[in-house]
Amino acid sequence: MTTNRPRNDARLAAARYQVDRVVPSDQEQAEDASEAGRLTPEERAGMVEIAIQQAMRRGDFDDLPGAGRPIPGLDRVHDPDWWIRRKIEREGLTGLGPPALTLRTEDAHLSERLDRMASETAVRELLEDFNTRVREARRQLQGGPPVITPTRDIDAEVAAWRERREIRRRTAEQEREREQATREAMSWRERRRAKRGK
Repeated sequence: MTTNRPRNDARLAAARYQVDRVVPSDQEQAEDASEAGRLTPEERAGMVEIAIQQAMRRGDFDDLPGAGRPIPGLDRVHDPDWWIRRKIEREGLTGLGPPALTLRTEDAHLSERLDRMASETAVRELLEDFNTRVREARRQLQGGPPVITPTRDIDAEVAAWRERREIRRRTAEQEREREQATREAMSWRERRRAKRGK
């Protein structure tokens, strides 16, 4: 009975020999620990270089995350709170920080939030809550940078919300009419093909 040996047996043996030379056994490590000052810094550097070269040949450094991209944050000065800042960026957390900054961010996206509201009552409640938080932050009870975010005029915002909602409704209605006209202009075969395509 013959066994199929891999053709690179000699290479495998050579690699094992080199690993055994670089990474000593437990007994050799214990002996080396007793003679700690035996290796010179150049010898240690040579061993490390050999281990790195072997790992590169094995492909241990291939397809690492972030390969080919610059290391983030190299151009910044040292920040002792770097870890919390990175966590906030990675998780996309909002609502953290001094009220002046969070209110400014919320003010920039307030119209979009209002457009998602279904009723005028909900719009008024959101605006009243926003104005209350702006007034509270202006008192500077919690410290932080000054609040420059203006309060919103509730009646003017509600009127703008109604107008945007009416424009969206008209646009959707015109789109439906266009689709209906296109569908009516088609022959029954074209309608059938269009239906199958969906």
